[in-house]
Amino acid sequence: MRAARLIRMVLLLQARPSMTAAELARELEVSERTVARDVLSLSEAGVPVYADRGRAGGYRLIGGYRTRLTGLGRSEAEALFLSGVPSALREMGLADAASAARLKVSAALLPELRDAATGAAQRFHLDAPGWYQEPETPALLPEIADAVWDDRRIAARYLRKDTEVERELEPYGLVLKAGVWYLAARTQGDYRVYRVDRFTAVAPAGSGNASGDDDADSTGGRFARDVSFDLPEFWAQRAAEFARSILREEVVLRLSPRGVRQLPYVTERAAAREAIARAQSTDGPDEHGRLTVTLAVESAEVAYAQLLALGPEGDILAPPELRERLASAARRMAALYREGDGAGVGPDAGGPGDGGPSDGGP
Repeated sequence: MRAARLIRMVLLLQARPSMTAAELARELEVSERTVARDVLSLSEAGVPVYADRGRAGGYRLIGGYRTRLTGLGRSEAEALFLSGVPSALREMGLADAASAARLKVSAALLPELRDAATGAAQRFHLDAPGWYQEPETPALLPEIADAVWDDRRIAARYLRKDTEVERELEPYGLVLKAGVWYLAARTQGDYRVYRVDRFTAVAPAGSGNASGDDDADSTGGRFARDVSFDLPEFWAQRAAEFARSILREEVVLRLSPRGVRQLPYVTERAAAREAIARAQSTDGPDEHGRLTVTLAVESAEVAYAQLLALGPEGDILAPPELRERLASAARRMAALYREGDGAGVGPDAGGPGDGGPSDGGP
């Protein structure tokens, strides 16, 4: 631990003209007293660290000293390609490796290029989670990430709905989608996708063959990776298949021009754009500028929650049950905002036929 910190200190000083004790302490996450002791240890080991006294002072390397400890290790090089996603690095336990890799690259650059990393970081940043979400790091993500890096087979327990199942997996890759981590893995010869937050236990695969795969290596060692596997291509294909698979029902609705613009923001975006494009290329808008579209939706329940957001900009034509349910919601809302003393707010307002508990509404 201390040896790694001393190397990081040398690399920091090599990358910058001078650093104060406070700056080094902050970068290395230690006290200024520890910095002073580490500087003394480096000097005793022959590293020419010089201390400038005074308010503008600090530590610097003299004589153009350059360390030879700038070769990138495998984990550092791999982490460097992910350095644009700092939250992902932290969650996978690779923040230290990425930090060391950036320092080594900076130390190897010409002096006039050493501000490249800072310049890029101040111009480009990726914030992976979606809006209004408080992402939680899956507890087993670091262990799964280690297995992915090492091509190491794992024995895992996984929640499928309300049932816990056991699988022996060959973990091929991790994907972070809208703040949710997914594992692409091979089991029984097939590639599948698993949500990382549904794993309840992960361990190196042993003699037990949890997946029932007769071809599994019972030694629990590394697996032979299929060199033809392409993670981005695999994910794009599976994501498209998933999006299509959940859109099992259809809704016909008439949209105002404003509703046409709003639809992609209240329902599945690709499905909304496809429905709008199809309607515009066939019948087109009517004399009032309204467009009738046939929209693929996950279910009537999901469509109800989504299409409420359109308000008066969308008129549901079919199915009739969904139309009546939205009409009932509109009547209840009108009663809620009716001028007067708050008529319609009570639990029995409007009676069952106007959207009370008997109509299945929320």
